[in-house]
Amino acid sequence: MMISNQRFSPLLFLLFSFCTVFGSDRPWQSVGPVTQVKKLSNGVELQAGKAAIRVTATSDSIIRVRVAPGGVFPADRSWAILPEALPEAPRVNVVDSPRAVEFSIASGAVRVQKSPLHVQFLDVAGKLLESDARPIAFSGAAFRIWKQLPTDEHFYGLGDKAGPIDRRNETFTMWNTDMYGWQESTDPLYKDIPFFLTMRKGISYGVFLDNAYRSSFDFGRGERDIYSFGAEGGELNYYFFFGPEPKKVLQSYTALVGHVPLPPLWTLGFQQSRYSYFPESRVREIANTFRERNIPADVIYLDIDYQKDYAPFTIDTGKFPNFQGMIRDLGQQGFKVILITDLHIKKQTGYKPYDEGLAQDNFVKAADGSVFVGKVWPGDSVFPDFTLERVRRWWGTLYRDFLDMGVGGFWNDMNEPAVFERADKTMPLDNRHRTDWGVTLPHTAVHNVFGMENARATYEGLLRLHPNERPFVLTRAAYAGAQRYAASWTGDNTSSWNHLRMMTPNLLNLGLSGYPLVGADIGGFAGSPPPDLLTRWIELGVFTPIYRDHTTKGTADQEPWVHGPEHEAIRRRYIELRYRLLPYIYTGVEQTTRTGIPLMRPVFLEYPQDERFYTEQDTAFLDEYLFGRDLLIAPRVTEMLDPLQINIPPGSWYDYWTGEKVQGGSVKLTPALDSLPVFVRGGAIIPQQPL
Repeated sequence: MMISNQRFSPLLFLLFSFCTVFGSDRPWQSVGPVTQVKKLSNGVELQAGKAAIRVTATSDSIIRVRVAPGGVFPADRSWAILPEALPEAPRVNVVDSPRAVEFSIASGAVRVQKSPLHVQFLDVAGKLLESDARPIAFSGAAFRIWKQLPTDEHFYGLGDKAGPIDRRNETFTMWNTDMYGWQESTDPLYKDIPFFLTMRKGISYGVFLDNAYRSSFDFGRGERDIYSFGAEGGELNYYFFFGPEPKKVLQSYTALVGHVPLPPLWTLGFQQSRYSYFPESRVREIANTFRERNIPADVIYLDIDYQKDYAPFTIDTGKFPNFQGMIRDLGQQGFKVILITDLHIKKQTGYKPYDEGLAQDNFVKAADGSVFVGKVWPGDSVFPDFTLERVRRWWGTLYRDFLDMGVGGFWNDMNEPAVFERADKTMPLDNRHRTDWGVTLPHTAVHNVFGMENARATYEGLLRLHPNERPFVLTRAAYAGAQRYAASWTGDNTSSWNHLRMMTPNLLNLGLSGYPLVGADIGGFAGSPPPDLLTRWIELGVFTPIYRDHTTKGTADQEPWVHGPEHEAIRRRYIELRYRLLPYIYTGVEQTTRTGIPLMRPVFLEYPQDERFYTEQDTAFLDEYLFGRDLLIAPRVTEMLDPLQINIPPGSWYDYWTGEKVQGGSVKLTPALDSLPVFVRGGAIIPQQPL
């Protein structure tokens, strides 16, 4: 039901409210018309029945909307937004008329229609960008917002989601979930970031729902002309980001939630992993083989089998009799070692992390007040209460021995949090989490930020122990703001062409969600890739931020030298290319740390006026992306024999391999196994280094 700007009669408004309440799967109660207006220095506070609505400017390009259904706003706290990110708000001139109240900022304006209550956003010329389609509504603790949906609007973001890059015509749930072997329609996954940006006729805006409860987004799947979002609890609190350029939207959003810190240079090299490399002799063999075959690599990962009975922060000396010596020797060969340190603590008296944590009352409680115990890799396990700063500080101290040995970085896995032998794969929703502001929250309020606070505890702990070294942390679960503490990857993918193709839109949308330092398991985690698939994946992995080859137990070897000399030679050449390009990559990542613009980005981020790059008329075009501003990557990601049709952005571009000039338009190529189409923007400088 589309709503015009004309004021409704009382009878029509009652009819509309009736349709809203009874026309869905739950009894929504709409917010009534505006009855009182209070002007603020940076916006307005409105009364609508019992509800209070506060619409304020937080900067010259951001509007914040808060709604308190009972009229009293809760304490203003956020897991995602940095306190220093909200400087002094701009002063605005509020204009109150019988039909609406509105005010302007430098990038646009906001208008609140009084009856029915609709929040609308307009550009600097007064053109409508976005409007409520129905009044905001509540159902108990839950709320929902419905927006008008133009036929040509496209949506991006939401973090770690499967499927096409454009979110239109799909629905998504925000609930961090351990999801082994996920596929195109699997939802939710490991990371949930309730931010999206739009593209329509070259114009972009963004929305961030600052709410960590289970939430959902429907981009026209339920109703063709409406998109909507809401949450099962918590505050109705969202931010609107004006463009008009998508880059500006992303820069404004990341200024609020923070940027990725500059990682150590070695983390941008090739990383080799599997579940698991053991015993110690096997780890040394892998390192020696890389060096003997002259294949560059910087990192070897150790998964849970280096631990004694899978207990974090322990070493199985039977498998690793000289663990510290191994770390030293690998370092002399130029390898950093990254260790997995899952967040579950084995419930075992005599085990130092358990004894210390129990004595200090550091673990999550069940609803009855007892320490919650769940089964994970070590068996019965307890979970640090990462929502408390003192617990995060304690967790950080557990890394001292590993750092002193020379371990390079740490991998926080299973932190959705994943719990075995439960249908919902996580801890009970009525578990209790304590906070530093004196409020105890149920797990339903903390679940989506639990992994982020785990990564935060690790990152901040490493900084305290070694303040002059940049930490490297890899996390599986994340929420908005987790990029401040850790890189991430797309979890347990499969060794399939399907997952090779899904990697690109997934990583692009993570970057568009403010999470730029990401990668996927090269070759796939579950299963054994055929030779040509692994080769293509290693080629394409060069042009992803995190370049890690990883696989699970029971699969075939997946190191670059497997499958014979022809494949090894191709893979070596591309891994060498990664190292030659490190000055370009490192520079791009450094820029990301200041601007929030991801190194791996969709073409429309640089060319928003070219609608070819954000419409799904021919999805072949949307396998392309930019790596930095100056490199266009056009991968072969299917087994089909048809030529690749590659859209070239405006201007002059050059084939990276041949130097041949191509003009903006489209070209068709049939790349051989050893060829990944890469094009360079005319006028660009691509810094490279000797191998």
